[in-house]
Amino acid sequence: MVKRWLPWVLKGLLSVGLIWFVFNKVDLASAWSQAKTLDPVMLAIAFGLGVLQVLLGAGRWWLVLRALKAAFTPMQALMVYYIGVCFSIIIPVAGDAVRMWKARRSGLSLATSINSVMLERVITILGLILLVAATQPLLLARAPNIPGSWVFPLLSVVGIAGIVFLSQLDRLPASLHHMRLVRGLAHLAGDTRRLFRQPKWAGGTLIVAIIGHANLSLEAYALAVGLGLNIDLIDCLVLVPPVILIMTLPVTIAGFGLRETVMVTAFGYVGVESHSALVLSLLFAFTNIASALPGGLFWLVASEHPGRDEIEEIEHAAEDGVDEDDGNPRQAPEKV
Repeated sequence: MVKRWLPWVLKGLLSVGLIWFVFNKVDLASAWSQAKTLDPVMLAIAFGLGVLQVLLGAGRWWLVLRALKAAFTPMQALMVYYIGVCFSIIIPVAGDAVRMWKARRSGLSLATSINSVMLERVITILGLILLVAATQPLLLARAPNIPGSWVFPLLSVVGIAGIVFLSQLDRLPASLHHMRLVRGLAHLAGDTRRLFRQPKWAGGTLIVAIIGHANLSLEAYALAVGLGLNIDLIDCLVLVPPVILIMTLPVTIAGFGLRETVMVTAFGYVGVESHSALVLSLLFAFTNIASALPGGLFWLVASEHPGRDEIEEIEHAAEDGVDEDDGNPRQAPEKV
């Protein structure tokens, strides 16, 4: 129990610490005055872009499932993905596990349910890294003093090398194959090759991932326009993806604290005052939370709901590896 909850306690403490640090650096009265100037029309546009982001995420996962020969319909993928997104906001530790559980209960094998979510996460991060590396010249032109210009090109090389390494994990010594984790990694390696050796599916998934990250930049820009900030779309396109990339580090609860710290720092390079950047960061977070909440409606109308022990079982299976199908075919029925 201690091992399970201690990391989340530490993440919570770091989130609180970073929020305290940022809030003590800004003029909160000015931040509140800035927030009250928000144009509700631009807020509605940002919310719409947040909903579009969920649709893009569901499409990305569906493409992975198609590559793995899992006959999930687009509507099934949307419903299950939206439920997972909603849970990732409410209970960050359970979002992917709930998605895996719902996919499993919809007829997919346990291995396909877990591996498809893992691969969707991998290709999403790869798309983010590639987008950040591609826009880095624009970033350096806009903010030449920003540190660590070598980091993102290096991450691109590491990301591609990591996928190649992942696809070869079934070549581990036979003496290790008695371990469930090794057999699970071997199964994941096979699914990785199945995805990336099909340019139609791998390329399509990567393109949708990159479009999704650009869409988040557009969402932030809509909020910035609504607040009357003196920044343009290019600023958001080059600054928001690195912020999101840093937020993928699993060191805080749902990115709170880390997002605000990084956004205040990043937008400071283009002349945005700290209180304005803080308001933009918080609105960006709350807009994405609001756009995720409709997934709760799919949850309420779902025919089945998992217990805590079932979610923990899925989480343990994802951590320990799934080495074979468990009796369910890849074909999924219409019911979710």
